[in-house]
Amino acid sequence: MPWSGFAGRVLDLHITTTAAVVLFAAAAVAGLFVLAARRNRRWLLLGPATASVVTVAVVVLAAVVVEVVWRPFPDPLPKIVYAWSGAAVLALALLIGRFVVRRRDRWRPLVVTGLVLAAVLVCICAAGGINAQFDAYPTVRAALGISDYRTVPFDAALAPQPEPDGGAPNPGSWSPPADLPTTGAVTEADVPGAVSGFSARAARIYLPPAYFATPRPDLPVLVLLAGQPGSTEDWLVGGKLTRTMDAYASGNRGLAPVVVLADGTGGQFANPLCVDSHLGNAATYLAVDVPDWVRSHLQVNPDPRAWAVGGLSYGGTCALQLAVTRPDVYPTFLDLSGQAEPTLGDRETTIRDVFGGDAEAFARNNPADLLAKNRYPDSAGAFVVGRDDTDYRSGLEQLAAAATAAGMDVHITEVPGAHDFSVWSAGLEKEVPWLCHRLGLDPS
Repeated sequence: MPWSGFAGRVLDLHITTTAAVVLFAAAAVAGLFVLAARRNRRWLLLGPATASVVTVAVVVLAAVVVEVVWRPFPDPLPKIVYAWSGAAVLALALLIGRFVVRRRDRWRPLVVTGLVLAAVLVCICAAGGINAQFDAYPTVRAALGISDYRTVPFDAALAPQPEPDGGAPNPGSWSPPADLPTTGAVTEADVPGAVSGFSARAARIYLPPAYFATPRPDLPVLVLLAGQPGSTEDWLVGGKLTRTMDAYASGNRGLAPVVVLADGTGGQFANPLCVDSHLGNAATYLAVDVPDWVRSHLQVNPDPRAWAVGGLSYGGTCALQLAVTRPDVYPTFLDLSGQAEPTLGDRETTIRDVFGGDAEAFARNNPADLLAKNRYPDSAGAFVVGRDDTDYRSGLEQLAAAATAAGMDVHITEVPGAHDFSVWSAGLEKEVPWLCHRLGLDPS
């Protein structure tokens, strides 16, 4: 749905900037003050103090459940996430407390409405503060789930075209038609785990402008993976994929890679470590099922030299794993802020819970071990890290050195930021020219 004028400007407001975070904090403080302030001695003595104790207890319990018991993430959550969560819990505790201490407020609609709105405001600000930490939804539009890119249905029109005499045109000699679209488009399709049996969520696929020409050239492929937790939509929202690819295509006759946003985990919080195990055959899915499906359902260059795999955080780790375990499928990779090794939090837990205590099985899937053991003279890759990413930088630098020693042609790109989408979107933008050169899509 197109938006313009004032509504469009509101939707395009950035909500992850420092100014936005300051505004969220100020509004949250104001909302908490409204909820806490009251001319009632009993409330002032018991209300805010009790609500604070309840908040601390709830946040500490949640931290224990998330970090120790459930462990849905391989790394601890930043403390600021718990701080913002605590603000939301405190608002709800104060709201409930206002009605417990003086039930008469229930019959004053104006007071009730004001208190509820104050609590909602604090919760929205808390969500905004957490979102700003990761830069996952950079604008109001993104936060509301309103796309700013063109979409097309996945149908027969996207299937491989009958090859003209002499085969599909080479991108280097291909000339764009006059009616070539100015932007690419995104479609969605189920990519089944025909060989792996892996249960994957639907893939999103970016098709560059050149894909909508007749005849269309055989284009290279980038399989791009999200983090954990994450979804196949993440690169479209926080990762700004369409903006980056459309910008490159606009200066290159509409040519850019077909980008397949495949599901590398099977669920928002699932963590199969990009290996074949009892958690799911994620490695076979990404190295066999996805390429087979893409080659049979889309018109792309089938040559592995025109294929790359990349990802952010968990997805970056997975990309490097695939590059070292299946260099015949993915001789080119992008590792954006990947971990030093596949992990569920620590090596002992990982080997026990995923590999059944078999350390050698872990080593067969660990990039550092494989780079020390094997040579990869035909592989190339890019490592991207945030300037302030103190948790991932050292491991990534060690992997880059190991990759170089193993014969890979690799480089490290540093961009401003920490471990968030501002790094991953900027990193992808910086690496697209190198990637397209590597895959045979040099600008004319």
